[in-house]
Parts: sequence; structure tokens; C-alpha cells
Amino acid sequence: MAGFMRRLHVSILDDYQDVVRTLDCFTKLKGHDVTIWNDAMADVDVLAERLAAADVLVLLRERTKIGEALLSRLPNLKLISQSGHLPHIDLAACTRQGVMVSSALTQRPSYPTVEFTWGLILAAMRNIPLESAALREGAWQSTVGLGLRGRTLGIYGFGRLGSMVARIGVAFGMELLIWGRQGSLDRAKAEGFPIAASKQALFEQADVLSLHLRLNAETTGLIGPDELALMKPTALLVNTSRAELIQPGALVAALHNGRPGKAALDVFEHEPLTDPADPLLQLPNALCTPHLGYVERDNYEFAYGNAFDQIVAFAKGTPINIHNPDVVKQEHVQ
Repeated sequence: MAGFMRRLHVSILDDYQDVVRTLDCFTKLKGHDVTIWNDAMADVDVLAERLAAADVLVLLRERTKIGEALLSRLPNLKLISQSGHLPHIDLAACTRQGVMVSSALTQRPSYPTVEFTWGLILAAMRNIPLESAALREGAWQSTVGLGLRGRTLGIYGFGRLGSMVARIGVAFGMELLIWGRQGSLDRAKAEGFPIAASKQALFEQADVLSLHLRLNAETTGLIGPDELALMKPTALLVNTSRAELIQPGALVAALHNGRPGKAALDVFEHEPLTDPADPLLQLPNALCTPHLGYVERDNYEFAYGNAFDQIVAFAKGTPINIHNPDVVKQEHVQ
């Protein structure tokens, strides 16, 4: 009934840094029973035991997949709340189990990811992590890096993020080349950016090539050994989008072969990546970071704030941002 506030048992998953309780938006859950889990857990048996009493699950992006096998073992679950798209949630299974899914799809401009992309580019081109580590070992100026001015920045995918990365490239005095689907090419032309003659030309000519493609059936494995072998031995490939854009094993082999000469990666096929023996982490010409592009306090305030607003609305009997409205209909029928 609208206006009546239900007290809910809320479980927040995958708070790796134990940061949620420090956010300003956390006060929105005052009056509810909140449990926070700080590890990454994929085992359905463990999750079912942990979450047995939960009325609400709070997710962050795709850190935990939610399917029928888990949902069928959570009899108390009424709501899944998050911010953003839902590729990791089986929406039909949620509807069958009577679990409402609320997610605000309004997105905050992805400035943190764009900033981080440029952090990786500068760090890799100028060998900053290597030089910092060498200095601590007593070495002084052990390598010679490459600057950006006058070099070619390739952008594969001219959407929200790709366009922002491109504009910053102009500020650094770089030459631009854009490639992607027709929508990307049209947007780039409208802004006056040069279009590569072909996908092959993009890989051949870019000194820095940054990937900004959505992951879907069409883009999965879009980049393979043939494309990577076209890159210059001095070139840098940057991926802050999705690891699955590149065919499995192709980048490791390409870096071994020296084309491209370097990669800067914030995304991996299996996350969290906690195995130090992973082949990518063994390569001196791969700068690897643990998916930090969106991990920034203002971003967290926005995403968790949306999720918590949805919980408050649900507790009052006025749910918002519902993706499976049939669950609401079921509740009215009962």
C-alpha cells in the first residue's frame, strides 16, 4: 500500500572495496536491514545460502549473474535493484519466480572511463609504471617513451565514449581516424572527424587504437589475429570496453609477435582476474588494470543512489524503473 514503508532485508553484492557504507547515498537505506558482501562469488550453492533471507538484492553492473538456478532457491526474494543495463539477469526467470527487477537506464556521462582511458594511454606510451618501478629499484631513466602530438589516434566505435576520447585526442594534437558501424561513421562525419578508408586501414595506420564498441553477437570476436598483425610494432592497443571484442588468445599471441608493440587493458574475459599466472599479466608489454574505468566515487554515488531510490520506492509500495511489469500484475491478482 502506498505510503506504508516495509522494512526489508537488503543484500548488497560484490562491494569489492567495502566502499558502499561510506557513500552519502547509503543513508537512503536507513531503517532497513542491510548485509554487504565484499568478495566475488559465482558458486550458486554459496550464494543461495548467503542470500536465503534476502528480500532485495543490490547489484553493480555485471559482477554477479542472476539466473533460474539461483532464483529458485531464494524464496524470500522480491526485488533486484541496480542501475544500468541487464545482460547478466535472466529477466524471464525473475518474472517466473515473482521477483521484480528495477534498474534506472539513465546513464551518467562516462567521464571516469574516458579519463581512465587517457590515463592508460599516457602511462603506456611514456612507460610510466615501468619507470616508477625501476626508480624504486635504483634505476634512472631506463626507457624512452613516445609522445602523442602528431601521432594517429584510431577510434573504433564513435559513440558516447569514443567521441569524448576523440575530442581529447585533438587537444593533444593527434591526428584522428574513426571506424565503426555506419552510425559511428555518420556521427564522426557530422563532427568533422576523418574516417578511415577501411577497417584494415585503421589497424595499419593507428599509433594508438582505442576500442569503444558495445559487446553483442555482432561484435564478439570482431578483432582477431589478422587485424592485430596489421598494427605497427610501435603501436598501442587500448581496451576499456570489453575483452570479448578480441578473439580468445589472439592478443597474447600478437603481443608476443610484437604487433602491436603494446596493449593497455582494463577488461578481461574472466573477472575478477585474480590469477597472477594469467598469460596477459606475464607480458611486459601489457599494461593491465582491474576494470577501474567506472570505479570512481561519483559514479558509485550515482549508480548505488539509483538502486537505493528504487528500494525506497518499492518499500513504500510504489515501485519505479520496472523491467518486468508482469510481476506487478501478479501481485495485484494475488
